[in-house]
Amino acid sequence: MTKALILAAGEGTRLRPLTLKMPKPMLPIGGEPLLAITVGMLRNYGITDIAINLHYKPGAITDYFGDGRAFGVRITYSYEPELLGSAGAAKKLENFLDETFLVVYGDVLTNLDYGTLVRFHCLKEALVTLSLYRVDNPTEVGLVGIDNQWRITRFLEKPRPEEVFTDLANSGVLVCEPEILSYVPSYTFYDFGHDLLPRLLAAGEPMYGVPLADGEYLIDIGTPEKYRRAQREWPRVQQARW
Repeated sequence: MTKALILAAGEGTRLRPLTLKMPKPMLPIGGEPLLAITVGMLRNYGITDIAINLHYKPGAITDYFGDGRAFGVRITYSYEPELLGSAGAAKKLENFLDETFLVVYGDVLTNLDYGTLVRFHCLKEALVTLSLYRVDNPTEVGLVGIDNQWRITRFLEKPRPEEVFTDLANSGVLVCEPEILSYVPSYTFYDFGHDLLPRLLAAGEPMYGVPLADGEYLIDIGTPEKYRRAQREWPRVQQARW
């Protein structure tokens, strides 16, 4: 697998005023844009054909990365005049995403072992494999139920308190087969969590979820508190990794 889609089109309104001049994935972590960290991680696992969707302040991304050659990758940009949602962004790139591909949400900071996740996906002959993490805010995320074979049995996006059934959540890192895009309507806002994953589950498609392993770190930087926490924790994560 050599292809990935990084979702980087959102406005990051909860992080204002930090995002008034740049999109959320360009916020610095340890002096380096989060998006550069993500691109570097993908390159280190041999994933060098990368698509990035754009909407809010796209020049901040294109000016920094160019065509990607300076970062050891090839970047395809997909500009969205109107936001298409996470799955809609993938649908627009259907011609590019013509093989097994990775999806990484642009606000996710992680040292996840992409190679192990992809190997599990292939072993299970899955249509989608989600990386899962445990959360203390289950009403704010997409909760995922799995059986003892790690097959997904239930999915609920941002449940009400009385609907919470687990603390395992979609981390925003997914391995996908291109066939999933046949379930996504064209030129329509369509979300992985709200729309596509529940539809695939209802259709009985093989989907699996893999909880983070010991030593794997993942946080989304979508709020000021989480952004501050990520900046505190990331140096220690890097030291522990090496």
